[in-house]
Amino acid sequence: MLKLKTKWFNKWAKKNSVSDKILFKTIQDLSENLGTINLGAGLYKIRTAKSGQGKSGGHRTIVVYKESDIVIFVYGFSKIEKDNLSKEEFKYFKKLAKDLLSIDKNKYKQMIQNGDFVSIGE
Repeated sequence: MLKLKTKWFNKWAKKNSVSDKILFKTIQDLSENLGTINLGAGLYKIRTAKSGQGKSGGHRTIVVYKESDIVIFVYGFSKIEKDNLSKEEFKYFKKLAKDLLSIDKNKYKQMIQNGDFVSIGE
């Protein structure tokens, strides 16, 4: 499975001490449907732990996901900052999910080299 994060998400994750180890656990939770909300069109909202803490009061991540194929972390926020996505954000991310899932997986290699995406675990 291809595991990626957007350039924006990578900066957010570093700023908020969300390590790749935490993201791997989040991917496992997603595949087991733990703490996830399916927003439709391959878009999910997932509870993600803060570094050194649990998920309660932690972060929420917005993820584009196709089972056994691809997972892309696109957005994150602290539960303290906001409770949920706005209607505009929801519409934007739903369209983004559709667009990202339509891209051929081989094209992602070039997009990683261009700096648009970062592989998780590297």
